[in-house]
Amino acid sequence: MKLELSRVVQGCRLGLLTGLGNSGQHSLEVPGCLLYTRCATVPHLTQDTLHTLRDLPSVTQVSVDSLAEHLEVLEEFKEGVRKFAGLHDTVLFCSLHDSANSSPAGHVTNKTVSVWGSGGRIELTVARFMAIQAAIQPDCYQSMADGETWQAGTSRKRVRKAVDRTLAHLDECLVLHQKTQELKWAEIFGVVEGGDILEERLRSARETAKRPVGGFVLDGFHSAAMDQDVRVQLIKAASAELPQEKPRLVLGVGRPDEVISCVEAGVDLFESFFPFQVTERGCALSFNFIIDPDPETAGSSTPTVLEFNGEMPAVKKLNSNGDENMTLYEINLKDKRYQDDFRPLVEGCSCYCCKKHMRAYVHHLLVTNELLGGVLLMLHNMAHYLGFFKALREAVTSDRLQDFKNRVLHCREGD
Repeated sequence: MKLELSRVVQGCRLGLLTGLGNSGQHSLEVPGCLLYTRCATVPHLTQDTLHTLRDLPSVTQVSVDSLAEHLEVLEEFKEGVRKFAGLHDTVLFCSLHDSANSSPAGHVTNKTVSVWGSGGRIELTVARFMAIQAAIQPDCYQSMADGETWQAGTSRKRVRKAVDRTLAHLDECLVLHQKTQELKWAEIFGVVEGGDILEERLRSARETAKRPVGGFVLDGFHSAAMDQDVRVQLIKAASAELPQEKPRLVLGVGRPDEVISCVEAGVDLFESFFPFQVTERGCALSFNFIIDPDPETAGSSTPTVLEFNGEMPAVKKLNSNGDENMTLYEINLKDKRYQDDFRPLVEGCSCYCCKKHMRAYVHHLLVTNELLGGVLLMLHNMAHYLGFFKALREAVTSDRLQDFKNRVLHCREGD
């Protein structure tokens, strides 16, 4: 696995991650995202329904916390999660936690970390963690790590201990990795910890970079955990200590404005749990990421997302159906104002939902708790989110990153 950079603009690394998978034939454009799943399935979607979407990421993310309690079944099956879950040809990346879930803190020791499955807490030693990886048979996976230093007020001593534990876990994982036949083609991603303390972030990055890892996971930067300016400063500093040719994946960041700031700080890869969270709120992503066309080519092509039809997609005053976690990038389709709105979710969107259905119908499905509502919303939200990343790459390619930022961040100003 190697990251081939084509250019760097305002800190944004544009390139192609090559040599992915057992055959090495897969690749992934960066900046980009992984395909989010729960228990190896994209929520609300079957594999066939999922593949009505275009430009799906070549890398699918699974997580230890959703699969750990199925260890015995996977060990008996012997052929890994890809075949067990009936996945199409894809590269598997395995993370420790599902970033869409919040997990109780305070269950980490010098020898173990804990994940939370449907049956409760599961305590993992490095040996058990690596046994799970052997059963999953991913193409790449993050090493076991102590990631509980993101909370405000965490002491410097606790942060230092987390970095030490994470490095020790990585060393143990590397030893077992070499001895595990099922992982002979897999790559380990080292985890950079350090909370909000710059010195520890730098130490974690430097020490992790000394190990034979295929890439890096930047942990502890979750949206609710850290001020955006602090996050950017720490990621920039840590990234400067990492080799240019290896990819950097940040966990827990999904909102479009935060994605852009992290990309400018040197991040290559993101999770895609954000469309799922938006879907669970009964909302549809509706923000404009198409920058004004070049005057010389105006009218020669149809934009994939048009203007907002005169409405403000950001919902600042939520009604009784609202959700305090809503962002300025989505519309709440449970709202009664959509019960007689016969437009698509987003004008110009080419997803199945927007081509075949209208807001009023999706509103009806949601208020009557029909399962199809989640299916249609997930299709749209994934298509919209993937389109955002594609437009981001195109903006960097055409030296129009600032125009792209202005367009995406526009709704943050309530305009």
